[in-house]
Amino acid sequence: MSRSDENDGLLVKVREFLYGMMLHDGALIALKKKASLEHLFMLVTMGDMLGVPIVPQYYALRLLPFALPRLPGWKRFLFREKDLTDKADFG
Repeated sequence: MSRSDENDGLLVKVREFLYGMMLHDGALIALKKKASLEHLFMLVTMGDMLGVPIVPQYYALRLLPFALPRLPGWKRFLFREKDLTDKADFG
């Protein structure tokens, strides 16, 4: 193993350490916010499947190609059993 390879490995480890120390929490918060906005989008566009007619059918049908790939995961998220501890942040 050459000296350059050792320096590259050390640089990668330092970069990963700094990412974990400074940016990891922000990245997790951004992912959670993105997921909640996607669930809200699905509720607004496909809410009539649950009996919540928010958007007229014409616009919901226009958005169907964008929402269709996420539909099974969204249904699974909505109909899963929830507990009070789901909203608590223990981490």
